[in-house]
Amino acid sequence: MFLAVLVSVLAVVALVGIGLFVFGLRRRLIQRSGGTFDCSLRWDVPDDPDSAGLPPGKGWVYGVARYSGDRIMWFRVFSYAPRPRRVLERAAIEVVGRRTPEGEEELALLSDAVVLGCVHQGTRLELAMSEDALTGFLAWLEAAPPGQRVNVA
Repeated sequence: MFLAVLVSVLAVVALVGIGLFVFGLRRRLIQRSGGTFDCSLRWDVPDDPDSAGLPPGKGWVYGVARYSGDRIMWFRVFSYAPRPRRVLERAAIEVVGRRTPEGEEELALLSDAVVLGCVHQGTRLELAMSEDALTGFLAWLEAAPPGQRVNVA
C-alpha cells in the first residue's frame, strides 16, 4: 500500500516537473530568434469603458510578442501551443491612444506597463508593455515600407 502511494506521488511530481520544463522550453524556443518582448493583451475591448463589456482590469492575458517581418506574433505564456494565439499585421494596426494602467489593471499588469489602445482589422484591442518595449513597437510601426499607411497616436 505504502509503495503504491509513493509511486503515485512520484508520478504526479514527475508530471508537474515535465509540464514546467515544457513551459520553459516553449518560451526559449519562442525567444530563440530574438525580437521578443513581454506584452499583455486584451482583445475586443468595448469603445466605451462604461458600457457592458469587460470590467475594469479584467480580460488581460499575459504573453510574449515576437516581431516577424511585417507581423507581430503574440503567444500566451501559460499555454503549450506552439503557434501564436494572435497575429497582428503591421498594415492593419491603428494606434488610437496611450495611457497608464488604472485601478485593478495595476495589479493585473507588470509594474512598469504602459497601455496602448489599438484597432486591428476593425477589432479594438489593448497591448500593455514596458516603456522600452513600447518605444521599439512604435519604431517598428513607423518603419513600415514606403507607401504603407501607418497611424501612430
